[in-house]
Amino acid sequence: MAGSGGRSTSALTIQNSPVNCYDESPGNVPVPDPELPGLNHLPESALKKTPLYDIHVASGGRMVPFGGWDMPVQYPAGIIAETSSVRQNCGIFDVSHMGRVEFTGPGAISFLDTVLSADVAALKSGRSKYHVICNEQGGIIDDAIVYRLDEERCLLVVNAGNFNADMDWLLPKSKAHNGVTVTDITGRTGMIAIQGPNAMALVDGLSGGASSGIRRVRIAELEVSGIPCMAARTGYTGEDGFELMPTADRAEELWIALKGAGAAECGLGSRDVLRLEAGLMLHGNDMTVENNPYEAGLSWTLNNDKPGYIPGTALRKIAESDTERVITGIRMTGRAIPRHGMAIFKDEKNVGIITSGTHSPTLDADIGMGYVARQLAVPGTELEIDVRGRRVGAQVVELPFYKRTN
Repeated sequence: MAGSGGRSTSALTIQNSPVNCYDESPGNVPVPDPELPGLNHLPESALKKTPLYDIHVASGGRMVPFGGWDMPVQYPAGIIAETSSVRQNCGIFDVSHMGRVEFTGPGAISFLDTVLSADVAALKSGRSKYHVICNEQGGIIDDAIVYRLDEERCLLVVNAGNFNADMDWLLPKSKAHNGVTVTDITGRTGMIAIQGPNAMALVDGLSGGASSGIRRVRIAELEVSGIPCMAARTGYTGEDGFELMPTADRAEELWIALKGAGAAECGLGSRDVLRLEAGLMLHGNDMTVENNPYEAGLSWTLNNDKPGYIPGTALRKIAESDTERVITGIRMTGRAIPRHGMAIFKDEKNVGIITSGTHSPTLDADIGMGYVARQLAVPGTELEIDVRGRRVGAQVVELPFYKRTN
């Protein structure tokens, strides 16, 4: 594929977000919750900092521990304003905390095909694939994106909170596979997501029109405001945009350039709202190692018959019979916000559990995801959510809740 400015991508060089950010107390405008479920309450000295930490503090970012990192949950404008900026214009997110691992060598592709659900061998250079990383039993260790950079080189981007679990699964197997070298490049690179309907135009203006040559779910070398980076046309908001990966020492310069061109600074709180509106799942909430891809609605990511695919046998067995429960969209019909862990009822019977929920500023609705008995996962099915001891009406709806029009 021809990359930015006609450059070849044959030799390229170089989820999580917090949940349930609002207080649904009667009469309250939704506001950030200081006790975000899933955040790590670690001593400040134990937290890692991204290359953009200082600029977050200088911009008034509200810093919280997340996935072992000190990250901005929001900026002074607030989560609702940040969400609106991404839906109507564009916003920038520091996602440098996400793990970035390179796999190189003549055995890199064949190795990844034994441990990732994606068909990596079928990927052309410069392309990417969303997938799941499953254990021998078919449980989801993580969801991730793999980018094929050239014939013998791939980049794997994983969730920050699952990095150690991912490496515990991948590294021992890589050592038993000939011709593959694994390199963690997280610390020497930054990663900035720019998302929104005007993201492409903004980056195009800073790259001499080169970014528009990168098609969706592709990756290529790009200079943005004179800063070399890898530009992946991917994201986690339901909007178009890029995930830009410069060297760590130039990440702050790139952030300043994007902000100066009109992108709004956004934190983890709005990122979580945006991904839920777009029907995108968060590992650790909407799926865990206790879930398999079939009940999580991710069977489309699987290639179970690949030679040597370690979870293949277990996943084929799971596929032989329908799972008892599946994940579905939930929209409240009564006044309340569904929260992670709330029970779902049908005719006084507990039939499932909420995994994620928030107030959607875009839709002005209270939305969530949850697992329910398979026979109930039909749009229009009336349910009740146990909200602090009271039953509140809800309805099964199709995902995503929000879909961009362009």
